[in-house]
Amino acid sequence: MHTHTIFVISDGTGITAETFGTAIMAQFETKPRLVRIPFVDSIDKCHQAIRQVNHVAEVEHKKPIVFTTLVNQEMLDLIETQCKGKVFDMFGTFVRPLEIELGQKSLHRVGRFADISESKEYLERMEAINYTLAHDDGQTHHDLTGADVILVGVSRSGKTPTSLYLAMQFGLKVANYPLIPEDFDRKQLPPALEPYRKKLFGLTIDPQRLSSIRNERRPDSKYASLANCRYEVAEAEAMMRRSSIGWLSSTTKSIEEIATTILQEVLPQHLGH
Repeated sequence: MHTHTIFVISDGTGITAETFGTAIMAQFETKPRLVRIPFVDSIDKCHQAIRQVNHVAEVEHKKPIVFTTLVNQEMLDLIETQCKGKVFDMFGTFVRPLEIELGQKSLHRVGRFADISESKEYLERMEAINYTLAHDDGQTHHDLTGADVILVGVSRSGKTPTSLYLAMQFGLKVANYPLIPEDFDRKQLPPALEPYRKKLFGLTIDPQRLSSIRNERRPDSKYASLANCRYEVAEAEAMMRRSSIGWLSSTTKSIEEIATTILQEVLPQHLGH
């Protein structure tokens, strides 16, 4: 049962406000229910959002928490005066003090993604996502030269979500390869990866956790058995040591933590920083 309802009201996607609000709420021992209300770009939609917040306030008998990134001052005034929630104006908290500090007005751009589709950075990010999807789980050896990072590890150790996070958040082209029993028998990395050792980074995982994850996918199989998971993890870690590949365990690490480590350890070498 959730302890609080958190509303994110935005004239754009609301993703930025949701990410920031979630990070703040993570500092408290609560179990919030998060409701994102995106594309609030008219007075009518603003009133609809207010009614939604006020209904929850009446039903739950407590103030919902409202994070908003609305740019339009008239709509923001409505939210702050008519909303039966605790409102946090994220632009007012950060952008206005920055305007004073920097001595310039902000762009106050409604829906910050509105004109991004034509930008070079956006197109590069889309290209990185397409590359990463095409090179997921060792699907192809084509154009590994173009990869910024190549992740290796046993099946279900977190390679795919980490790859997609790096592509979507940082515009990196990421390939990922599963280490399989044939690689362990040969005691060597997959031949296709040998020329790209400087781009490699390994993920490992606690065998017990791995067995649990695999059992959800293929229950009571050899693939998911604890004995097999122990064998694969031990062999994969031994291979990474022999090949001098940097690696970490994904068992207790978030995708954000894994990605940060990769950015610090692999990319500076690859890019020559």
